[in-house]
Amino acid sequence: MSKPPRLTLPSDARAYRLSTARGDFAVHEAGEPVRGTALLVPGFTGSKEDFIGLLEPLAAAGYRVVAVDGRGQHETPGPREESAYALEELALDVLAQAAALGGGPVHLVGHSLGGLISRAAVLRDPAPFASLTLMSSGPAAICEAQQERTALLVAALEAMREDMPGIWTAMRAHDPEDAVPDAPELAEFLRERWLATVPEQLIATGRVLVSEPDRVDELSAVDLPKLVLSGEVDYAWPVPVMDDMTQRLKARRVVVPGAEHSPNAENPQFTAGALVKFWDTASPR
Repeated sequence: MSKPPRLTLPSDARAYRLSTARGDFAVHEAGEPVRGTALLVPGFTGSKEDFIGLLEPLAAAGYRVVAVDGRGQHETPGPREESAYALEELALDVLAQAAALGGGPVHLVGHSLGGLISRAAVLRDPAPFASLTLMSSGPAAICEAQQERTALLVAALEAMREDMPGIWTAMRAHDPEDAVPDAPELAEFLRERWLATVPEQLIATGRVLVSEPDRVDELSAVDLPKLVLSGEVDYAWPVPVMDDMTQRLKARRVVVPGAEHSPNAENPQFTAGALVKFWDTASPR
């Protein structure tokens, strides 16, 4: 899971609910659209807070940046029905969010599962977007080892969806023994985020992660600037897999030093610089 580098918003950012044709979504927003607008879509078990480290440098570069909690994620409510979280439904949400932001085409960034959701949105309708960044997100389902772990989590959620605290405790009991303990405020945030996320959202999106087909050829045919950005190591999609996807997409490629699966949280300053460089050349003339 992504762990935000901090939990307090920059002084010039704000939290509010973005009203769209498909409901209201909790967002963090910073900056003015001097050079464009960006929409940031979080991954599995994640939330808008995963992008807190990016808000200030992206806003300082002249971009309006909006990070969103998807349907059923953290502070955005959602129904207790798995069908509401099918990939196409979440893609329609992203299209509605982009439309609600207004001001022309939006730079779309999807982290991990958010990359699969963003890809589905672009394949459905690329018109609202100025570019697509797949951040630590691969061509199809996650690697085999992670498929097994995610399938186990989905099975636990199916059997114990009314005991989210118990599942959280069991998950954290499997943290590596040599892992650096989270600061108390971060540990509490991660737990509260988990408890606030709708279990049916986790079940449905977990299934996406273990079953998503390869749609790279479809995406390659979409005339949109594309960037594949990742850390130096990735446990969900190995870096060589993302390298190969980059070639197939004829996309740009950035590897963020010192980062693993969450470069947005693990090295936000470098990640923000890479995004700005890409957006500056991808923006509509």
